[in-house]
Amino acid sequence: MSFNNTNTDILLAGAFAAFSVDLLVYPLDTIKTRIQSPDYKILYTNASTKAVNRSLFRGLYQGIGSVVIATVPSSGAFFTTYEGTKSILHRLNPTFGTSKSPLIPTPLVHSVASSIGELVSCLILTPAEVLKQNAQVVKRSASASTKAFDGNATIQALKKFNKPSQLWRGYTALVARNLPFTAMQFPMFEHFKQRALAYREQRGIASGTLLEKGIVTAISAGTAGSIAAVITTPVDVVKTRIMLNAATDEGGSVGDKQQTLKQAGAKGMDSKAELEKAQKTAQSGRAGGLAVGKEIFRTEGLKGLFRGGALRGAWTALGSGLYLGVYESGRTYLEETRIKVAAATVE
Repeated sequence: MSFNNTNTDILLAGAFAAFSVDLLVYPLDTIKTRIQSPDYKILYTNASTKAVNRSLFRGLYQGIGSVVIATVPSSGAFFTTYEGTKSILHRLNPTFGTSKSPLIPTPLVHSVASSIGELVSCLILTPAEVLKQNAQVVKRSASASTKAFDGNATIQALKKFNKPSQLWRGYTALVARNLPFTAMQFPMFEHFKQRALAYREQRGIASGTLLEKGIVTAISAGTAGSIAAVITTPVDVVKTRIMLNAATDEGGSVGDKQQTLKQAGAKGMDSKAELEKAQKTAQSGRAGGLAVGKEIFRTEGLKGLFRGGALRGAWTALGSGLYLGVYESGRTYLEETRIKVAAATVE
């Protein structure tokens, strides 16, 4: 394993990092999901003033339970696969010339390793992601508006699914978002981190401490993550639409249609237009990503494809920085502790 870490080191570091970040940035993810929802105007805005309703900011931790349960093993699987694949590719990558330059560029190695890691991770994460996003948009009653954590939202979302296979609808969309995201983020992250550490070394200000490594990693990961997040926003919007309708059969359920009509009428909107929109949106649960993307572009334009992009970039900068910063610090700490214990045992 690279960096002299065991699989246990990487699993523990990845799991702790994922759990920490989920708790901190989950509210921002909830707001982003609601903004990208096809029913955003109906559920979260005032029809007359176009102002955002307070309901947008209620129940910001709805659905977090399923994510915490799945994120720990999925992140552990990602980092184990990523580090292992990267180590293997580096060993197999031949060098040439006096400079010993690798045949395959290092950024490409990092892209391939992260992509393989995502394919494995998404298999575990997809059901939780589908359940989470459906729980995030469950309408809360006024009596529940003061509760930050609401397990009932997850239960309500789960009741929408008639069979377990529906929870895996959106796997392709999740992979289609995460593959280009990680393929862009990790090469940039590794490059930014190496340049920052080299710069500090050349200036004679490097301390070599765990804190320094964690801060450099966090800033590098946050910068790389925000860039990749904004670029991949259209795919994220498509993924959100597909997952929000994963439980909907062709044509949509009667209950969903009635609910849409009721909400639209209460806000003074065109009920017929909103029903047609609901029917088209419901079909996206079974439609391909490209078809969903075309429909969004046709009805909402380019702005619709980048809906929530600024927020996604901001929370990804924070989330990625914390995620990889905690992971790198945790991995290094576990490695150093294990080496010290081994040395003390030998003595």
